[in-house]
Amino acid sequence: MNNTLNNSQPQLAGKRVLITGGLGFIGSNLAERCVADGADVAVYDCLDPHSGGNIYNVHEIENDIDIIVSDVRNLDDLCQAVRQKDIVFNCAAHTSHSQSMTDPLADIDVNCRGTINLLEAARRFNPDVKIVHVGTSTQMGRMIHSEADETHPEFPTDIYSANKSVSEKYVLIYGNAYGMRTTVVRLANNFGPRSNIRNPNFGFINYFIGLALSGRNLTVFGDGGQLRNASYVGDTVDALLLAALNDAANGEALFAVADTQCNVAEIARSICECIGGDVQFVEWPKEREAIEVGDAIISNEKIKRLLGWSPRVSMSEGMRRTQEFFRPHLEHYIEPGAAKAA
Repeated sequence: MNNTLNNSQPQLAGKRVLITGGLGFIGSNLAERCVADGADVAVYDCLDPHSGGNIYNVHEIENDIDIIVSDVRNLDDLCQAVRQKDIVFNCAAHTSHSQSMTDPLADIDVNCRGTINLLEAARRFNPDVKIVHVGTSTQMGRMIHSEADETHPEFPTDIYSANKSVSEKYVLIYGNAYGMRTTVVRLANNFGPRSNIRNPNFGFINYFIGLALSGRNLTVFGDGGQLRNASYVGDTVDALLLAALNDAANGEALFAVADTQCNVAEIARSICECIGGDVQFVEWPKEREAIEVGDAIISNEKIKRLLGWSPRVSMSEGMRRTQEFFRPHLEHYIEPGAAKAA
């Protein structure tokens, strides 16, 4: 099976899908695709500003989905939400590396206890449901191999990454111990439509895009030489759907990342070339440098082999699509008055 929309349609049509964090960046793009493919979709989101939810993300499909405004820390609500679902995508999370260091207890509460709540709700009331959990490449920390795969040791450098590592283990433990169908898809540096582009805590690429769309310069720490995989969200949605619809993914952790890497400075310059603006280089803030992981070079061979997934959208094409999405909707994604006249 390859990662084409047409191939996912027959298997998704009529499926009952729950997406936690469904009003956020990844979750809302996933919801839109599931609706287009004929699924019966419910999104579950607390609209916490620390989690990036935006009700406008689903304005085009709001009449086609069930919106549950609640928190993954609310076990009772999750127990109701998971009933009679065929697939659950767990996209709910606090995602800020820096905020996890200043408020670690809140990060634990959402990213660890929230994941356990979802797993317990499913175990008690819908043990046959397929659960696809969104993980992160940063749980590996500083890499000791020239190219990392799913077997790379984990040395997380911040609380968020450590908690995502722990929550991944919860998901796989429940699959092994209780015979549940669980999969982890680890992501890295996603960008695209419906992202939070006003806040640096939701990914540097999306924040850079927001700065450029606002007519502001992009600030890069250090020389920007650290390598990153930059993935377009449409490719990520393909990977999540393939993981949900293929039993070969059960019990696995899979990296869904771009085929190639660019350094941060190159990414910033490509945004400026597409949208506008200039790049400025500044010294690293000490608190950010302390949790910086250096180069991140990641293999996607496992997901290609198991599921036939491969990224299809180049960075330049992804930037073009992202700009086309945001231009008509900027007032819903950037603070009023932030965007300069073009």
